[in-house]
Amino acid sequence: MEGPYRFIARIYDVAVEPFQRRLREVAMAMHRPRPGMAVLDVGCGTGTHLAMYRKAGCAVHGIDLSPAMLSKASARLGEDADLCLGDAAALPWPDGSFDLVVSQTFLHELDRPTQGTVMAEMRRVVRDDGRVLVVDHRPGPASLPRAVGTTFEFLAGPRHFRAYRAFVAAGGLPALVAEAPFAVEREQVAAAGTMSVMLLVPA
Repeated sequence: MEGPYRFIARIYDVAVEPFQRRLREVAMAMHRPRPGMAVLDVGCGTGTHLAMYRKAGCAVHGIDLSPAMLSKASARLGEDADLCLGDAAALPWPDGSFDLVVSQTFLHELDRPTQGTVMAEMRRVVRDDGRVLVVDHRPGPASLPRAVGTTFEFLAGPRHFRAYRAFVAAGGLPALVAEAPFAVEREQVAAAGTMSVMLLVPA
Protein backbone atom coordinates (compact mmCIF):
# COMPACT_ATOMS: atom_id res chain seq x y z
CA MET A 1 0.00 0.00 0.00
CA GLU A 2 2.95 2.34 0.55
CA GLY A 3 4.03 2.45 -3.08
CA PRO A 4 5.96 5.65 -3.83
CA TYR A 5 4.97 7.31 -0.54
CA ARG A 6 7.87 5.65 1.28
CA PHE A 7 10.12 7.83 -0.86
CA ILE A 8 7.82 10.85 -1.13
CA ALA A 9 7.59 11.15 2.66
CA ARG A 10 11.33 11.80 2.83
CA ILE A 11 11.23 14.77 0.45
CA TYR A 12 7.64 16.04 0.74
CA ASP A 13 8.23 18.93 3.12
CA VAL A 14 11.12 20.24 1.01
CA ALA A 15 9.93 19.54 -2.53
CA VAL A 16 6.13 19.75 -2.37
CA GLU A 17 5.15 21.75 0.71
CA PRO A 18 6.31 25.14 -0.64
CA PHE A 19 3.74 24.78 -3.43
CA GLN A 20 1.06 23.58 -1.01
CA ARG A 21 1.55 26.28 1.61
CA ARG A 22 -0.12 29.08 -0.34
CA LEU A 23 -3.18 26.87 -0.82
CA ARG A 24 -3.23 26.14 2.92
CA GLU A 25 -3.12 29.85 3.67
CA VAL A 26 -6.00 30.54 1.27
CA ALA A 27 -8.03 27.75 2.87
CA MET A 28 -7.40 28.91 6.44
CA ALA A 29 -8.30 32.49 5.53
CA MET A 30 -11.59 31.25 4.10
CA HIS A 31 -12.61 29.75 7.46
CA ARG A 32 -10.55 31.13 10.32
CA PRO A 33 -9.74 28.62 13.08
CA ARG A 34 -10.69 29.39 16.66
CA PRO A 35 -9.22 28.02 19.89
CA GLY A 36 -10.84 24.76 20.98
CA MET A 37 -12.13 23.88 17.51
CA ALA A 38 -11.95 20.13 16.77
CA VAL A 39 -10.31 19.69 13.36
CA LEU A 40 -9.88 16.51 11.32
CA ASP A 41 -7.47 16.38 8.36
CA VAL A 42 -8.38 13.59 5.94
CA GLY A 43 -5.21 12.51 4.13
CA CYS A 44 -3.09 14.45 6.61
CA GLY A 45 0.26 13.53 5.07
CA THR A 46 3.21 14.88 7.06
CA GLY A 47 0.98 16.93 9.36
CA THR A 48 1.85 20.42 8.14
CA HIS A 49 -1.77 21.53 7.90
CA LEU A 50 -2.57 20.19 11.35
CA ALA A 51 0.45 22.01 12.78
CA MET A 52 -1.05 25.29 11.56
CA TYR A 53 -4.39 24.50 13.20
CA ARG A 54 -2.73 23.44 16.43
CA LYS A 55 -0.82 26.72 16.53
CA ALA A 56 -4.22 28.43 16.35
CA GLY A 57 -5.35 26.52 19.46
CA CYS A 58 -7.36 23.76 17.80
CA ALA A 59 -7.59 20.12 18.88
CA VAL A 60 -6.12 18.25 15.92
CA HIS A 61 -6.92 14.83 14.48
CA GLY A 62 -5.64 13.22 11.30
CA ILE A 63 -5.85 10.08 9.20
CA ASP A 64 -3.59 8.77 6.45
CA LEU A 65 -3.09 5.42 4.76
CA SER A 66 0.70 5.83 4.43
CA PRO A 67 2.77 4.72 7.44
CA ALA A 68 5.73 6.76 6.18
CA MET A 69 3.73 9.98 5.90
CA LEU A 70 1.99 9.40 9.23
CA SER A 71 5.35 8.80 10.91
CA LYS A 72 6.44 12.27 9.75
CA ALA A 73 3.18 13.75 11.07
CA SER A 74 3.62 12.06 14.44
CA ALA A 75 7.18 13.37 14.76
CA ARG A 76 5.97 16.89 13.92
CA LEU A 77 2.88 16.96 16.13
CA GLY A 78 3.79 14.78 19.10
CA GLU A 79 1.51 12.92 21.46
CA ASP A 80 -1.20 15.57 21.80
CA ALA A 81 -2.38 14.96 18.23
CA ASP A 82 -4.87 12.17 17.51
CA LEU A 83 -3.39 10.48 14.44
CA CYS A 84 -4.79 7.33 12.86
CA LEU A 85 -3.30 4.99 10.27
CA GLY A 86 -6.37 4.02 8.28
CA ASP A 87 -8.75 4.30 5.36
CA ALA A 88 -10.60 7.58 4.80
CA ALA A 89 -13.52 5.59 3.38
CA ALA A 90 -14.22 4.27 6.89
CA LEU A 91 -13.35 7.06 9.32
CA PRO A 92 -12.93 5.69 12.88
CA TRP A 93 -14.71 8.56 14.66
CA PRO A 94 -18.35 8.86 15.76
CA ASP A 95 -20.96 10.91 13.95
CA GLY A 96 -20.68 14.66 14.47
CA SER A 97 -17.23 14.62 16.07
CA PHE A 98 -15.67 17.67 14.40
CA ASP A 99 -16.23 21.39 13.95
CA LEU A 100 -14.13 21.33 10.80
CA VAL A 101 -12.99 18.61 8.40
CA VAL A 102 -10.23 19.53 5.96
CA SER A 103 -8.71 17.68 3.02
CA GLN A 104 -6.07 19.08 0.69
CA THR A 105 -4.99 17.48 -2.60
CA PHE A 106 -6.05 14.03 -1.43
CA LEU A 107 -9.38 13.24 -3.08
CA HIS A 108 -7.93 13.13 -6.60
CA GLU A 109 -5.81 10.11 -5.59
CA LEU A 110 -8.90 7.92 -5.25
CA ASP A 111 -11.17 6.21 -7.76
CA ARG A 112 -14.56 7.85 -8.31
CA PRO A 113 -16.69 5.53 -6.13
CA THR A 114 -14.23 5.88 -3.24
CA GLN A 115 -14.23 9.66 -3.61
CA GLY A 116 -17.98 9.65 -3.07
CA THR A 117 -17.65 7.37 -0.05
CA VAL A 118 -15.01 9.63 1.50
CA MET A 119 -17.18 12.70 0.98
CA ALA A 120 -20.08 10.90 2.68
CA GLU A 121 -17.80 9.94 5.57
CA MET A 122 -16.67 13.53 5.98
CA ARG A 123 -20.32 14.57 6.13
CA ARG A 124 -21.00 11.93 8.78
CA VAL A 125 -18.24 13.02 11.16
CA VAL A 126 -18.70 16.79 10.84
CA ARG A 127 -21.23 18.49 13.11
CA ASP A 128 -24.41 19.79 11.52
CA ASP A 129 -23.26 23.36 12.15
CA GLY A 130 -19.65 22.59 11.13
CA ARG A 131 -17.82 23.06 7.87
CA VAL A 132 -15.80 20.97 5.42
CA LEU A 133 -12.88 22.65 3.66
CA VAL A 134 -11.50 20.91 0.58
CA VAL A 135 -8.70 21.83 -1.82
CA ASP A 136 -8.01 19.96 -5.03
CA HIS A 137 -7.48 20.12 -8.78
CA ARG A 138 -9.98 21.52 -11.27
CA PRO A 139 -9.90 21.79 -15.06
CA GLY A 140 -8.01 24.91 -16.02
CA PRO A 141 -5.72 26.51 -18.56
CA ALA A 142 -2.23 25.39 -19.41
CA SER A 143 0.06 27.30 -17.08
CA LEU A 144 3.17 26.99 -14.95
CA PRO A 145 1.13 25.85 -11.89
CA ARG A 146 -0.55 23.18 -14.04
CA ALA A 147 2.82 22.00 -15.33
CA VAL A 148 4.28 21.87 -11.81
CA GLY A 149 1.23 20.02 -10.47
CA THR A 150 1.26 17.52 -13.33
CA THR A 151 4.94 16.86 -12.74
CA PHE A 152 4.38 16.10 -9.07
CA GLU A 153 1.49 13.79 -9.89
CA PHE A 154 3.60 11.96 -12.48
CA LEU A 155 6.42 11.46 -9.99
CA ALA A 156 3.97 9.96 -7.48
CA GLY A 157 3.69 6.88 -9.70
CA PRO A 158 1.58 5.49 -12.57
CA ARG A 159 -1.52 4.65 -10.52
CA HIS A 160 -1.53 8.05 -8.88
CA PHE A 161 -1.01 9.82 -12.20
CA ARG A 162 -3.88 7.93 -13.85
CA ALA A 163 -6.18 8.86 -10.96
CA TYR A 164 -5.18 12.52 -11.24
CA ARG A 165 -5.81 12.60 -14.99
CA ALA A 166 -9.19 10.93 -14.57
CA PHE A 167 -10.16 13.35 -11.77
CA VAL A 168 -9.43 16.44 -13.84
CA ALA A 169 -11.09 14.96 -16.95
CA ALA A 170 -14.26 14.30 -14.90
CA GLY A 171 -14.47 17.95 -13.86
CA GLY A 172 -12.20 17.98 -10.84
CA LEU A 173 -13.27 19.08 -7.39
CA PRO A 174 -16.30 21.17 -8.47
CA ALA A 175 -17.85 18.16 -10.22
CA LEU A 176 -17.23 15.89 -7.23
CA VAL A 177 -18.71 18.39 -4.77
CA ALA A 178 -21.81 18.78 -6.98
CA GLU A 179 -22.59 15.10 -6.27
CA ALA A 180 -21.79 15.23 -2.54
CA PRO A 181 -24.04 15.92 0.48
CA PHE A 182 -22.89 19.53 0.83
CA ALA A 183 -23.74 23.02 -0.31
CA VAL A 184 -20.95 25.37 -1.39
CA GLU A 185 -20.64 28.33 0.96
CA ARG A 186 -17.58 29.84 -0.68
CA GLU A 187 -15.15 28.94 -3.45
CA GLN A 188 -11.87 30.49 -4.47
CA VAL A 189 -10.05 29.46 -7.62
CA ALA A 190 -6.28 29.49 -7.15
CA ALA A 191 -3.01 28.55 -8.89
CA ALA A 192 -3.83 30.28 -12.18
CA GLY A 193 -7.24 28.61 -12.41
CA THR A 194 -6.05 25.04 -11.79
CA MET A 195 -7.07 24.53 -8.12
CA SER A 196 -10.31 24.98 -6.19
CA VAL A 197 -10.54 25.90 -2.51
CA MET A 198 -14.10 25.17 -1.38
CA LEU A 199 -15.85 25.78 1.95
CA LEU A 200 -18.81 23.42 2.27
CA VAL A 201 -21.89 23.39 4.48
CA PRO A 202 -23.41 20.02 5.43
CA ALA A 203 -26.65 19.39 3.56
